Amino acid sequence: MALGKNYEGQECSLARALELVGERWTLLVVRDALYGVRRYGDFLTHLDIPRAVLSQRLQTLVEAGLLDKRRYQDSPPRDEYVLTERGLDLWPAVYVLAKWGERHAGGPGPQRTFHHAACDAPLDRFSACTACGRHPAPQEVEVRPGSALTFERDDPVSLAMRAPHRLLTPLP
Repeated sequence: MALGKNYEGQECSLARALELVGERWTLLVVRDALYGVRRYGDFLTHLDIPRAVLSQRLQTLVEAGLLDKRRYQDSPPRDEYVLTERGLDLWPAVYVLAKWGERHAGGPGPQRTFHHAACDAPLDRFSACTACGRHPAPQEVEVRPGSALTFERDDPVSLAMRAPHRLLTPLP
């Protein structure tokens, strides 16, 4: 039996969410936007994603109100993609899914660790600060290289991600 193309018949919030973010690559684009990736070429290089797929995913995310497309250069015209409030609301889901992947589908340890910048304490597997118990907003989270990061990639995003930085801070 062939799978349907959408979840229209489902009366379920998860099914509706999957309509927006359930396609392959989509959450990786959101993850990179959380890391501070904003430019098409950086998404393209860091994700190793086909151009047509990236263009479609970015367009879909903009149309769904998860990303905002902003012009940063007029000649030649160049745009960047910034998470909206709606897109930022995906942070806990992206984080928890990544932690699940570490525990159940990962390798010898974390590739990235996440810390509440105000406390300098790591987040637990449900995104709460282990020191103060708060669930910090993405802007309050610092991402750092983890013990399993191999440093094999040399694209600009991977190089920038070798140093600790706050989520949403634009990467060079």
